[in-house]
Amino acid sequence: MRRFGLACLCLALSCGHGIAGTVYVARQEAGAVARIEAGTTGALAAIAVGGSPAQVAAGPDGRLYLTQPDGHAVTVVDPATNTVLRRLPFAGQAFGIAVSADGAGLFVGDWANARVVRLSAETGAVEGSVAVGREPAGLVLDARGRLYVADRESRQVSVVDTATMTRTDTLPVGQAPFALALSPKQDRLYVANVRSGDLSVLETGSARALATVRIGGMPYGVAASADGRLVLVTDQQAGRVVALDAATLGLQATVSVGRYPEGIVVDGDRAYVANWFSDSVSVIDLATLVETGRIPVGAGPRSLAVVPDPPARRPGGGRP
Repeated sequence: MRRFGLACLCLALSCGHGIAGTVYVARQEAGAVARIEAGTTGALAAIAVGGSPAQVAAGPDGRLYLTQPDGHAVTVVDPATNTVLRRLPFAGQAFGIAVSADGAGLFVGDWANARVVRLSAETGAVEGSVAVGREPAGLVLDARGRLYVADRESRQVSVVDTATMTRTDTLPVGQAPFALALSPKQDRLYVANVRSGDLSVLETGSARALATVRIGGMPYGVAASADGRLVLVTDQQAGRVVALDAATLGLQATVSVGRYPEGIVVDGDRAYVANWFSDSVSVIDLATLVETGRIPVGAGPRSLAVVPDPPARRPGGGRP
């Protein structure tokens, strides 16, 4: 499976305002993961994973988990040693992925079978399954254990209680919801709707729609700044990122990036954007909303995840 008709999103992770991390970029065409360290202008040597990885998520221990729809597997990578630890078989088309807070469980969307499966992160054993809408795309997990699933062909977001693996609600959104992001306070859920060209803003506490914001083009990736000030949406059609004021949902800026931008993540005071057709990652300064660099990463960058640096590597870190 090459494209699913639509492209991949990023899992929008924030590392905390001003705290640098390492950005990992899944390169679907190259079967590899590129690594970009904070403050650098180039990608470090790639980690070969094979199998056309579609989406990448980071666990609390820094391990990376990559879904491989064509290979019916999830691959586990240790970026500290640049090694593939294991491949977890998946009976379906693994696409969207989220990692439990303790790192023990993986929640994997099955694109072909309209379900989310919980796997053991260590063994790959199936620990539960729940039916959701058609073609589940983006997954995001909140601190209370609620999993939000963008059901692309059902025009809805499914809400799953991960403790019981039951669907507790369905929230109507726009056409072809694909990417999801929570606000830093987790009181809002942002949903990028590809075909209707807009962004749905949902209140998580009441599970009600707050607003629909016109973006235009094809909104694919979405992220919130770590300070809660901005909502950032990639527009594949126009090769840009649309920055909204989170309080008013008014337009702050549009930032030109590479061709066909897909995933976007926030790492401190920067955003990183995977430009699939340009084989690059754009770096955006969130204070000025200007693209400050474009890093070549090799063929087919699709999605991104951030692993926070340990304290000793941060400015002012280490022992007192």
